[in-house]
Amino acid sequence: MSRSDRHAERTADPDGRKHGGPTDGSVPVPGAGLAYTAEGEGDVVLYAHGLTSSRAADAARGLVDYRPVASRSRLIAYDARGHGRSTGSPREEDYRWTNLARDMLAIADHFSPDRPIGVIGASMGTATVLHAVLLAPHRFSRLVLTTPPTAWERRAAQAGQYRRMAELAAADPGALVTALRNGPVPAALEGTAYSGDPDVSPALLPHVLAGAASSDLPAPEALAALRVPTLILTWDTDPSHPVETARRLAEVIPGSQLHISTNADDVTGWAERAVEFLRRTNGEVAVAP
Repeated sequence: MSRSDRHAERTADPDGRKHGGPTDGSVPVPGAGLAYTAEGEGDVVLYAHGLTSSRAADAARGLVDYRPVASRSRLIAYDARGHGRSTGSPREEDYRWTNLARDMLAIADHFSPDRPIGVIGASMGTATVLHAVLLAPHRFSRLVLTTPPTAWERRAAQAGQYRRMAELAAADPGALVTALRNGPVPAALEGTAYSGDPDVSPALLPHVLAGAASSDLPAPEALAALRVPTLILTWDTDPSHPVETARRLAEVIPGSQLHISTNADDVTGWAERAVEFLRRTNGEVAVAP
């Protein structure tokens, strides 16, 4: 085998595409196909977006651009089932965070069957990461948890809001989209293109929201058993992503680091923090900038 052939073999995705520039595809999972964009070379890092968002929606908002991660790693950004270009079924249970965690593990097995992965989660994506790492801690090398959602004692009120949103989505999806679009912007994000526009089909939106309503973060005592290096990033002044959740996670996950942003300029620096944190491998102590 020639040197070029060996390089091609070493940098090919499991589905045969070579590493390097961005490539799009889909990974089949029970009841759905998960659309993804892959870019870069090296150890795999997954990016999981938030509730009703997608790869495209995050890019349009332009708040945090994690593409610099691809300068050092194989960055896989994917749409959760029912979101963006991923498919899904009209079943509430499919969108519970425990099931989304199994989807994440399927993506990890597809792109990195033999090596642990790094992962960046946002809101629902953070919840997905935490459930996935408890299912298979050996599959993860580093966790970047951004904007953790409401949890535990505060979850019931948020769940009730999601139930009401699901009912409105079923009765009048246009009214829900308008309400989300005109919703309050956290003070920390003033002046940005922050938007609540959902990137979920009207047929699936009620089920996606109901799935979130019936979900919560793992119990703190379970998270206390984690031994995976963890960086937690959040902004303040956002009731849907309260600082209290981030602080509690930092307290219970051993050795985790917490950074709280108070303005949009600082939030845009999260990508640099993630790059620095994720590059610390082979036993180095991770230190966020």
